[in-house]
Amino acid sequence: MARYTGAVCRHCRREGLKLFLKGERCYTDKCAIERRNYPPGEHGQARPKFSEYSIQLREKQKLRRIYGVLERQFRRYFAMADRGRGVTGETLLQLLERRFDNIVYRLGFATSRAEARQLVRHGHFRVNGRKVDVPSYLVRPGDTITVRERSRQVARIREALELAQRRGVPEWLEVSAEAFAGSVKALPARADLTMPINEKLVVELYSK
Repeated sequence: MARYTGAVCRHCRREGLKLFLKGERCYTDKCAIERRNYPPGEHGQARPKFSEYSIQLREKQKLRRIYGVLERQFRRYFAMADRGRGVTGETLLQLLERRFDNIVYRLGFATSRAEARQLVRHGHFRVNGRKVDVPSYLVRPGDTITVRERSRQVARIREALELAQRRGVPEWLEVSAEAFAGSVKALPARADLTMPINEKLVVELYSK
């Protein structure tokens, strides 16, 4: 499967805000946005004029990079949201939030979505007692996520749980750090997603 292997801090600089792609590093003075708050490249410090299309494109790219999905997969999510009930943009955000790697990150078992994706791939988690190692698996309300018994001694997971107190856990999720378990209480409402995303621009881009 294709994946991006370059410097992820370039993504934050390109979008002009912290996407929290490097875990705890994003909370320190080493964050790329803190040191060089302008787009990467030779013309990064220029002042370009943005067209309507470029504004919509940047919003889509920002959303893709936050969740770490490639273009083809993102298009599939949009098609699913477009066919579903409700507001397309909000449904799209719900689908992305329901990704297993995102749920693992939100519960505090990993410091970033990239780390969560790797831990999921290595089979450290179970959903409703069954091993799931597919990061794109869509979790449903009522599902219970637990850390495998042998994996509870993994240093990265234990450290992530300790650091997760700073980030907090969304209200639509519930976690028990002592039991290494969490659950999905409900689908996230738009008000629960505090990311600086204007999903309407993404819908406008794909509706052309």
